[in-house]
Amino acid sequence: SYAFSYLFYDCQVLIAAPSLPAKTLAYSCYSHMFDGCISLATAPALPATTLTDYCYAYMFWGCWVMQAAPTLPATTLASYCYEYMFVACRAITTAPALPATKLSTGCYKNMFGGCTALKSAPALPATTMVHECYAYMFYSCSTLTSASALPATTLSTYCYRSMYDGCSALANLPKLPAISLQTGCYNFMFYG
Repeated sequence: SYAFSYLFYDCQVLIAAPSLPAKTLAYSCYSHMFDGCISLATAPALPATTLTDYCYAYMFWGCWVMQAAPTLPATTLASYCYEYMFVACRAITTAPALPATKLSTGCYKNMFGGCTALKSAPALPATTMVHECYAYMFYSCSTLTSASALPATTLSTYCYRSMYDGCSALANLPKLPAISLQTGCYNFMFYG
């Protein structure tokens, strides 16, 4: 747990990351690892398929010049595993594929918040939502023009809360096929 947490925190001249070959992660092991590394140009490969709670949380917060997000192959997610992972990564134009079909509490919460160059949202194939799973996911992605399809028919509390809040360029909205709603499930979803 916390193995590499905050390891390179605020290393503002760091331009390259070390290799991170682990396939199985521990609790919060990479959280905040490159937080504040404003010169980091390229993310390391992240091959892990077995995740744990908070494992990637805040990992690249504020990596302003990083243009591409790493591949994220996991199909079963852990609670808050990607929370705030790419917040304020202002140069990322394309999100990685997100193949997960089994979600967990807050797994994508604010993952791309403030990614102001992000043009399109990735496919989100999961059909069963959990508490806050997509909350704030694309918060303030001000150049995002189209939303992901949202095929879920089983919703949960606050699952889509503020998902596209502040996405002022959003022109195409997804269909919302669910007929059984839960508390706050669409709360502020398209605010602004």
